[in-house]
Formats: sequence, structure tokens, C-alpha cells
Amino acid sequence: MSGALPRLAVTAGEPAGVGPELLVRLAATPLAADLVAVADRGLLERAAARCGAPLELIDDDGRPLAERRPGSLRVRHLPLGATEHPGQPDPRNAAYVLATLAEAADGCLAGRYGAVVTAPLQKSSIIDAGYRFVGHTEFFAERAGSEVVMMLASPELRVALATIHIPLAAVPAAITPASLERTLRIVHAALRERFGFAAPRIAVLGLNPHAGEAGHLGREELDTIIPLLERLRAEGMQLIGPLPADTAFVPAVRERYDAVLSMYHDQALPVLKSEAFDRTVNLTLGLPFVRTSVDHGTALDLAGSGRADPSSLIAAAKMALALLEPAR
Repeated sequence: MSGALPRLAVTAGEPAGVGPELLVRLAATPLAADLVAVADRGLLERAAARCGAPLELIDDDGRPLAERRPGSLRVRHLPLGATEHPGQPDPRNAAYVLATLAEAADGCLAGRYGAVVTAPLQKSSIIDAGYRFVGHTEFFAERAGSEVVMMLASPELRVALATIHIPLAAVPAAITPASLERTLRIVHAALRERFGFAAPRIAVLGLNPHAGEAGHLGREELDTIIPLLERLRAEGMQLIGPLPADTAFVPAVRERYDAVLSMYHDQALPVLKSEAFDRTVNLTLGLPFVRTSVDHGTALDLAGSGRADPSSLIAAAKMALALLEPAR
């Protein structure tokens, strides 16, 4: 069907969190996408009532859609394990949450959806139910059989992570030539294939203060990072660094790169979140499909109030659409 809207599978995340309300707010926008909520129908209806937002739910039949009315939402119904109570996660809903992620991922792999957009979930509730669960990123990587990299991006800055949720003391041992090469190749490919950069420029941060200061503040740069960058530069990659993190984000330096590789979670993300928290999107690079997410948690204290800000979910949906363009 010519002119069909791109299909986005959108998960509602933790039923007791703000995710269902954010999804309802997203549906109210005029976004030119076929939004398919992978969620419990009643959950969405109750969220709409709490938000005071009109919502038309339509069973998803998989057929192409040429136009979507604001306030309408196609739904792939999966039943809750227990009725939600806003602000009070229930481990009985853990299997439901994982089922929504599996449907979204499998649907993308089968071509039923073009991309998946995820609302926040409550890891502790899933773990309390007895499941081995680390997070969205790891779940989708395992489901797709892919090696992945986490990137957080705003319209002004893209930050990929060499390590994610590990203790700071474990970071140096985790940064090996093999892991850095894998990460840089995934980021480089995504910048070309998804973001449309013909020759991506990637700034690589040093691990130590002042990027090790010629070995006086640590040898990881000399022993691991620099040799790897030199080898990949010989292949034609445009890699800048290793750069000291304290000056890598000044305007003059930012003009020189398209993305940054941060050695650990809190090295670069405070810069990104302090300047664009409501416009920052979490991406999983390396998957055979586009996956974007909000860059915040379940906000249990706001759940049920109808006051949660949908900006990050809207930004995630818009970025998913933008990332689909080079592939279409």
C-alpha cells in the first residue's frame, strides 16, 4: 500500500508507573505513525480516564494504515496478571511486562512493526517475581541474538557507552581492546546506516583524568585505548582522542565530532541530561531493528496523577521515525 504509515510498536512499561499515561499522551499527538500499543486494553482505558484524555482503541489487524487520527491507537492486547494500582508495582505483572517486550521484539524481527518504542519499566518488580532480568537493552539483545551498544541522544549530542551498569571499580578491567573494537564498530555502523553519516566522526573519551596525562594518571590510554584507535584509524575510521572528558563537551570541540564514546555511565551522561533531559532518547544500537526509549524511570510518585510529562516518549517516537528513514 503506497503511503502507508510506519508502524511503531509501543510498550507501556510498568503498569503501576507513568508509562500507560505517557502512551495515552503520545496517542493524542498528530504524529504521522501507525502507533500499535503492545499492552493491556483495560490498562490503557484506565490511564486515559486518569489523564482526562479521549482515547479510541482499535484492535490491530496488521493491515497498513495511511492516516491516524490524534487520540486513536491500535492495540495488540496482552492481559495483565493483576489489575494495576498506580505507584505500587506488583510482581504478578512481571510476566505480562516481559510478554509485551517479547511481542514487540518478535514483531519487529518478523516485519510486523518497523520499530519499537519503550516506556519505562520497574526492574525490581520483575526480579522480585523470580526472573533474571538486567534491562531493556540486554533483553532485546538476547531476543535478537545481537551484540549491542547503548546510546543516549538528544538533537544536539549523541553519547554511546563502552560500559553500562557496572560498579566504577569494575570499569578498567571491562575496557579491553576487543570490547572497545566491538563497541566502536557497532557505533560506526549505526551512525552510517541509521543516522546517515557517510563518514562518521567519533570522539573517544579517555578513562583517566586528563586522558591519563601521558601515563602519569593511569596507563589504560597508552596500553589499550590509543593502540586500538590507531589500528582502526588505519582502516579509515575517523576517531578523535582519547580526549579528556572535562573539555570534550565545550562547543569548539563538539563541532569536531558526530558522537562520543564514553568509557562509563556517569562520565558523559550528566552533560547530556543536564542540557536536554526532556529531549534525550535511549537507543539500542546493533539490533536488526530500531529501538528507542524514554530516558527516565517509572516515576511512581507521579503515577496515577495524569501529570507526567510525555516529552521523552514523544521524542523517542519521533527519533524512531527519523531512524527508519535511511532504511526505507
